[in-house]
Amino acid sequence: MPFIRSDEEIRKILQNSRTVAVIGASTDPYRPSFFVPLVVKSYGFSMCFVNPNCEGQEVLGERVYATLQEVPYEIDIVDVFRRPSAADQVAEEVRSKGAKTVWFQPGTENMDVAEALSNEGFNVVVGNCMKVECRRLL
Repeated sequence: MPFIRSDEEIRKILQNSRTVAVIGASTDPYRPSFFVPLVVKSYGFSMCFVNPNCEGQEVLGERVYATLQEVPYEIDIVDVFRRPSAADQVAEEVRSKGAKTVWFQPGTENMDVAEALSNEGFNVVVGNCMKVECRRLL
C-alpha cells in the first residue's frame, strides 16, 4: 500500500478527521511540536498531546498524556514529532490505539516503519508538514 501523497488524498484525510494526537508534543512555544499543533488546532481539530516528559502539564489548554493509550477517546490522526529512531515505539502505540492515519512530520520519518504501517492498512503521510497542508488545502 503506498504512502498518502496527492493533494486530493491529503485533503480527504484532513476533511474527514477531527481528532489529532501529537506524539512528542512540547510546552516550548518555539518548538515545531508546539507551534504546528497551534495552527492545526485553529482549523477546528480537537487536539491531544503525548509526551512522557511533560505528563500532566498542559499544551494549548489540553492535558499532556504519557502514552497514546492513556488518551480516553478515539484518535483520527497521530502526528509524529519524534526522532526516526523512536518510530518503532510510536508504531506500537499506534497499533495498540488504532488510529486511522499516521503523519510523520518532516525529519521524523523512518521509512521501514512507515512502510510497515502502510502495509498494515494505516494511512501514512511522510515528509509533509500538517500545518502547511492545513493552510494549503483547507
